Amino acid sequence: MSNEEQQLDSLSPEERKKLKELMEKDAKTERKLTGPWAWLVAGLAAAMVVIYFYGAGVAALSTEYHLGVYVLITFILVFLLYPAGSRTAHGGLSLISAALLSVLVSCFFIYDSPTAFYQQITLFKETWEYDGLALALEQDLGQLHYTLWLTLPFAALLLPLDQWLSRRNHNSPTASDVILALMVAGTVVYWITQFEALNYRAGAENEVDMLVSIVGLLLSLEICRRVLGWSITLIGVGMIAFALFGPYLPELFAHRGFRFERLATALFLTTNGVFGVMASVLATYVILFIFFGAFLQKSGAGKFFIELPLALAGRSTGGPAKVAVISSALFGSVSGSAIANTVSSGAFTIPMMKRAGFKPHVAGAIEPAASIGGMFLPPIMGAGGFLMAELTGTPYSTIMLLSVGPALLYFLAVYCMVHFEAKKHGLVGIQGEEIPHWKTVFKAGWYYALPLVIITVLLLTGRSAGNSAFWATLSCIAVSWVNKDTRMGPKEIWDAIQVGARNTLIVGATIGVIGVIVGTISLTGMGLKFSDLIISMAGDSLFLALVLVAIASLVLGMGVPVTAAYLIVAVLAVPALGEFGVSAIAAHMIVYWLSQDSNITPPVCVAAYAGAAIAGSDPWKTGWTSFKFAKMLYVMPLLFAYVPAMLLDGTTLEIITAFVSATLGTIAFGAFSMGFLRRRTRLYEWLLLGVGTLLLYWPTFLSDIGGLALVGLVWWLQREGSAAPLNKVNHSNAS
Repeated sequence: MSNEEQQLDSLSPEERKKLKELMEKDAKTERKLTGPWAWLVAGLAAAMVVIYFYGAGVAALSTEYHLGVYVLITFILVFLLYPAGSRTAHGGLSLISAALLSVLVSCFFIYDSPTAFYQQITLFKETWEYDGLALALEQDLGQLHYTLWLTLPFAALLLPLDQWLSRRNHNSPTASDVILALMVAGTVVYWITQFEALNYRAGAENEVDMLVSIVGLLLSLEICRRVLGWSITLIGVGMIAFALFGPYLPELFAHRGFRFERLATALFLTTNGVFGVMASVLATYVILFIFFGAFLQKSGAGKFFIELPLALAGRSTGGPAKVAVISSALFGSVSGSAIANTVSSGAFTIPMMKRAGFKPHVAGAIEPAASIGGMFLPPIMGAGGFLMAELTGTPYSTIMLLSVGPALLYFLAVYCMVHFEAKKHGLVGIQGEEIPHWKTVFKAGWYYALPLVIITVLLLTGRSAGNSAFWATLSCIAVSWVNKDTRMGPKEIWDAIQVGARNTLIVGATIGVIGVIVGTISLTGMGLKFSDLIISMAGDSLFLALVLVAIASLVLGMGVPVTAAYLIVAVLAVPALGEFGVSAIAAHMIVYWLSQDSNITPPVCVAAYAGAAIAGSDPWKTGWTSFKFAKMLYVMPLLFAYVPAMLLDGTTLEIITAFVSATLGTIAFGAFSMGFLRRRTRLYEWLLLGVGTLLLYWPTFLSDIGGLALVGLVWWLQREGSAAPLNKVNHSNAS
């Protein structure tokens, strides 16, 4: 039983079923392999962990092995672990496998070489383009007849065989899965072994290069489809079509266009596509931190991350919800995934919130709203943090330092909103349950925080992210031995390796499509055109430009994972924000924060839907409630744009002033958002709070004084009736 499944034991069978269905929609369910297939997959997963730990802690790998081995193992594991889908998908892939086998046989048995085979295809294509299909079929088809006819017996064999294998044991790979895994492995091995030669002949690739790149590119799209579904895959297909048909597009988007062979080689053989920035960041940083998170959970830290917040805040007003906020910060700082965070801590905190009196949709909303804060909180900020370091050329340790303050403000905002929500409904802390003092809990389990301290200190002292993760992971094993109940022996270490390796597949499956999207944007110059579009639409208004970027991020986030949304919008929109005078790091932070909104903003809000599944509440209502608690997600990008000191850009006094103002403004913003200070706010009180909040956020002494005066005025106005029954207090629902 996985760690996640153990944490969900407290849920009812119906709630577990709902959550399972939701997680399956977000990422396709893995096969439960047995026998030789299970050993093969386990061996590949272990090889991935060992190779990259060796590269991080002992000796660095050369570029071709550093990128190639990760892509190779990821692609093979996806074909073996993730089924094709429906019977129609199985049938289509059987035909594709048959065609690829026919091409392979043709290259070495019907023709003298792959070069000769590709030359014949090129000749047929050129004759078709210049003389028509009839003449091409008559003159240049040649031995291609044999390739076409050879596809039929392969298809006749694979179609029934795949269907039979699928029915016989749906948890084992089909024949086509194995063929496609071998084919994609061949293309990646070719890239690794020919790496230097490919660099020398860049722009003048030979026929074999083109054949390999076409096969590799198409199969990398299939890998994404298997794991993440059609939405993001179709975006990749659309970008390929955009590159092919550039001359036929409207003038705003038109470009000279590319031949498919040229596009395929650019996207698969160079380090600007499939083996580009996404693969580099994943192989260099992300997978090592995912391994670290798996080992930290296995060491027993998860229980400590729940018990300490419970002891700190359990008995306070709205205690269970505050426990959810604090535990989400602890879990999120190492999970790097809003959904994983929601499920891990939410399985405990959401039922506890419901027992304390929070409505199901509110309980289900608070957890995901708090969980996305983990994407901003060091030491692990999700893949986006490492991508930001790569794209800006900024050390990850600097990204961490810049992120701490804003991340804490986000959690403060959710904490304050939770507090005012609990006060509004008269919800107290946990009653009638024995909760130990926080000092007792901390004394009993403080050492579980050591791996986080170690990784943070190593990063801040200049160690590479990979090397820091290497030593922090080893420290997890040492820490687990302090308590005899959590000691990690060979079995536990093996389990952590398997969980860590498999957790990398969901993000790793995006390599192909992200490579296609980013590479196509670079090839066609679409990034500059998009920037010009934003600038022209926004005019001279930075605020309007930010609104346009937020809309683009939200729409894109409906179809792709948040990391992919960040990378795509960053490539497109950061130059535009730069034209408004926003620094590069601030522009990236703006885009990164906005990219997280698809986790909690309807209609596509997977983290909120996960919270709803655990809470047994209406997903749509939960999503909108989660959006209400996560509104700081839209406030902080405005501060990044208008207050550079929020990212430590300024004098010491300016930075201190900015954070003092932001802290005061965030507390006021919590009251303003929830429509409650000492009691529910009347409309004029709510408006005064809004003005006070704006003044407090602006970092000057006079504006802070004015903001505090307005908030103090509302506090004074509410001096009477603050304890009146809620149904007798006139209030505004403007919040």
